[in-house]
Parts: sequence; structure tokens; C-alpha cells
Amino acid sequence: MNPVARIVLIVVYSILGLAAAGRATVQILEKFSEAPVAYTVSALSAVVYIVIAVALWRGWETVALVGSSVELVGVLVVGTLGVVDSSLWPDETVWTGFGSGYGWVPLLLPLVALYFLLKGRQRRAALSSPSDS
Repeated sequence: MNPVARIVLIVVYSILGLAAAGRATVQILEKFSEAPVAYTVSALSAVVYIVIAVALWRGWETVALVGSSVELVGVLVVGTLGVVDSSLWPDETVWTGFGSGYGWVPLLLPLVALYFLLKGRQRRAALSSPSDS
């Protein structure tokens, strides 16, 4: 993976993980009974972001790839469910509105991460395959 992209992704995932963890903590401690599913999704998103940040930091590309895929599916499912039936989310999560409350970063970030992770895998595969010359 491109080292600059890796560092940028680590920073962004770390910030988003801390923001989501803070949000989820406040939501769960102060008003969990009002929207338990939404607040659990916020906590889950925080865990996913932190796992991805750590995986990128440690060089665990497979974990980062799986985590980014889970993140993308989560954002798409939660965002779509919110459009189909807004009563499913009585309060905001990081992923409601496809991450619109966070400037759509939750929607765009996994796409960027998957691009760089898969591009890095392709590059390594091309370098390790025998040449046809």
C-alpha cells in the first residue's frame, strides 16, 4: 500500500473511531433506552473504525480489507434502511444518512481504503509472478 495513503487512512480512521466512540459512549450512558439499536450501531461503528486503524498501523492488510468491507456494508445498509423507514433510527448514528452527519466520510472512506488496499495487493501479486519474457 502507498505509505502516504496508509498514514492518511490511519489518521482519518483514528479520528473517526474516537469521534464515534465518544458519541456512542454519551448516547449509551445518557439515553440508551430511547434508541438502543441506533446507539449500539454507533458503538459498533466505533469498534470497526478502531480495528481498521490498528490493522493499518500494524500492517494487517487482510483485517483492514475485511473491516473496510464491513464498514461499507454497514453504511449502505443503515443508510438505506433510514431512507426506506426513518422510524428505524429514532436518533442518529455515525452511519445514518449514509454518514451525512460526518460529511459523508463514512461512505467515502471505505471506498478509498478498499481502493488502496486492493491496488497494493495487485501490485504485490504482479511483482511476485514470474515474467513471461
